[in-house]
Amino acid sequence: MVYFMNGGTRMLELKNVFFNVVDENGEERNIIDDLSINFEKGKLYVITGPNGGGKSSLAKVIMGISEASKGQILLDGEDITEKSITERAKMGIGYAFQQPPRIKGMTVEDLLKLAHGGDLPKEDCCQYLAAVGLCSKEYLTREVDNSLSGGEMKRIEIATLFARDLKVSIFDEPEAGIDLWSFGKLNESFQKMHEEKDQTIIIISHQERILELADQIIVLEDGKIKTSGSKDEILPEILNQVNGTVCEIQGKAVYNG
Repeated sequence: MVYFMNGGTRMLELKNVFFNVVDENGEERNIIDDLSINFEKGKLYVITGPNGGGKSSLAKVIMGISEASKGQILLDGEDITEKSITERAKMGIGYAFQQPPRIKGMTVEDLLKLAHGGDLPKEDCCQYLAAVGLCSKEYLTREVDNSLSGGEMKRIEIATLFARDLKVSIFDEPEAGIDLWSFGKLNESFQKMHEEKDQTIIIISHQERILELADQIIVLEDGKIKTSGSKDEILPEILNQVNGTVCEIQGKAVYNG
């Protein structure tokens, strides 16, 4: 089945995509199983579902970190299935890791300029940092190293995506390892990005506050889409889950794992 999201302008399209791995017993296992879906321009999608359902693998396949075993991926109508990570990045796909890399010797200002791909005025760097709730005077000259907290790194990485002219931004469990205060600022950053950037945003998350930002929620389980729809349709069902209790979403078991 192909999942169409409201019939708007397609930005990212997956056609019958498989991602297989060989397990420790030498047997091939489907992580992504014949997945077809269209993501629209200007929409924010949250992909959720049980752990091990294929969410992070899907994000990595889209970015090119992992190679699809079969199927086709199109960006703005162009086939990118065989494109490398670097080529996809140049074409307008950005990916924020669960654990952003730290680069000793590089300042936050240098990182923003590198992300932008050219000269970037200091006032623009300041605006990107302010957009994610960071004081530019404190952070521009700081090194991107272990002196930064997990929450600071996540927000700086989002600022680098602000600095780029992207078609698709992907965030893999951005809430992982950050405190409640940082998470609140992070959530505000996503809201601001969605309001100000005419791009497709895909977030892998279990968090209710992130789910509430979604135009569309996709529930992924066993490498397949079990259900998808607007947050008004899907979120009330998900919120029936309490501490990992199984609920039924359109007849399919979903776990908050």
